[in-house]
Order: sequence, then C-alpha cells, then structure tokens
Amino acid sequence: MANFKGHALPGSFFLIVGLWWSVKHPLKYFYQKEKSSQLIHHYQRLEIIEAAIRTLFSVIGILAEQFVPDGPHLHLYHEDHWVKLMNWQHSTMYLFFAVSGVVDMLTYLISHVPLGLDRLVMALAAFNEGFLFYYHVHNRPPLDQHIHSLLLYAVFGGALSLSVEVVLRDNIVLELFRTSLLLLQATWFWQIGFVLFPPFGGPEWDQNSHDNIMFVTMCFSWHFLAALCIVAASYSLVYWLHLSPSPTSSLRQPSTTRQELHPAPPLHLCNLAPRFSPPGLGWPPGLIRTRHFPTGRQQRERLTYNQKTALISWFFLTSTQDADPLS
Repeated sequence: MANFKGHALPGSFFLIVGLWWSVKHPLKYFYQKEKSSQLIHHYQRLEIIEAAIRTLFSVIGILAEQFVPDGPHLHLYHEDHWVKLMNWQHSTMYLFFAVSGVVDMLTYLISHVPLGLDRLVMALAAFNEGFLFYYHVHNRPPLDQHIHSLLLYAVFGGALSLSVEVVLRDNIVLELFRTSLLLLQATWFWQIGFVLFPPFGGPEWDQNSHDNIMFVTMCFSWHFLAALCIVAASYSLVYWLHLSPSPTSSLRQPSTTRQELHPAPPLHLCNLAPRFSPPGLGWPPGLIRTRHFPTGRQQRERLTYNQKTALISWFFLTSTQDADPLS
C-alpha cells in the first residue's frame, strides 16, 4: 500500500517482534545454565507461540495488501496490464516471513528438522525483503529513493547476522545485534510513512531537496542509536531481575546459605587423638581436641598453622620412638 498505513503496518509488526526479542534473548542467556526439563519445555512453548504469532502477522499483512479497497484482490494480470505490482511485492515479502514462521514451528514440533534450518529460512526471508526493496524505488524522486535505500542497511545486516547464527547458534551478541537491526527497521518504516505520506495534513517534504536527504541520513543514525538504547535497557532490566532474589527463596533457605558461607572443617582434622600416649610424650600442648565444630561458630577452635606444625612434630617423634632398632 503506497500510503501511510502501508508503512505503519509492517513497522508495527517488526516493532512488536523486536521488543519481544529484546527481552527474550537476555532471559534465555541468563537462565540457560538452569537446564531443567521444565524450563526447556516452557522455552519451547514460547518459541512455538512466537512463531505462530509471526505467521499470523504475515497472513494479516498479505490480506491487507490484497483486499484493501484499491488492492489487487488476488488479480495479478488483467486486461493486458499488471495489477498493483507494489501490493504484490509487499505480499511476497509477507509470504516469505510466513514461511519462516511455519519452519520455526516445525523446528520445535518435529525432532527430524535439522538444527539451524529456522535461522536459514529467516535469513532468506530477510534477504528477499531487501531484494524486493532494492528494485522497489526505481524512477522515483531522490528523497523517496534515498529513504528506502537506507532501509536496506538494516535489512541486509539482519540477513547477514541470521546467516552467521546458522553456525553460531544462541550467540547472545549476534542475537542482540539482530534485535537492534529489527527495531531500526521497524521505526524506520514509520519514519518513511511520516516523510512521504504525512498523516495529519502537515506540509509535504520537498523530495528534490539535498538538505532533506542529509537530514534523513542523520535521522537514520538517531534511529539506530535509539534501537541500541532499547536493547541495552531491556538487557539491563532482565539482568537486574535475574540478580534480585525472590522473597520466598530468601525465607525458605536461610540455614543453607549460612552453612555455605561458614563450612565445617573436615572431620579427619578434628579426631586426631592418638590410640596411646607413649612415655614422656603427651598430647601436644595447646591443641584443642574437639570432636566436632558447630557450623559457623567457635572459629577460634580451628587448627592454626602453629597447631598443625606441633601436631606433625608430635607424630614424627612418636613414630621414631616406636620403631624397633633391631628390626
């Protein structure tokens, strides 16, 4: 749709998925060490739900492009001319993302699907989007061509990141980079709609002005910085929630934490009393013969370095006196 709604619709879809990814990937990164079966089951369910929602978004986009009042209504060629090829290009973009969503669901529902196929198909969908937009703006005013060409950096960057993730799966750096590019793509769709089709009756932009082209280029950098800030804020929030202990866990296990902070000494260092005391030799002076030590208490009763040295010397003298010189 060559209007404001036609750009706001995909921008909204990408924005919702991008915000979800900015929370999902840090959550998976911080909790990936807890490989419990229940946690893995919940994660797989979330992946299936996400893939189903992305597929639904794609189907809605196809229906919107085809069945708007001035849409092609599934007619590609009629009376010796093509019918609304721009809508058909948008529908093709949505179609590839729908296929990507279906493959994502099959990856978690069927164990025979090769690992990494979901990332590969998503990379192909992103590449197809960039390929279509590259040939989407020929013979248009300079500002229109430039503002759409800037979108290609985010699209092809995301496709490249997804291609690397086929090999380096679950890499948090690549996932956050891909998320920032998706958010950049989402907000830039909205920016294109505001520049080319002002929704509130504002003045139209001069599409032949070089100053407008320079401003739009600078604005693209601001959008990328905003996307990075959103990803950083989401990562920090998830990290803070991961570190903060829950009230129930702190009330249930106070003794366990205390024992971990003050472990008891090994018992073989506490029960060191000899079976007999040879003449002239008694238990080394100053050595406390305590059978057990309460956890976290009586730290002064532990064996010091001098006590250990006296104990070793005592055993050495005992062994030399017990030895038979005639044997």
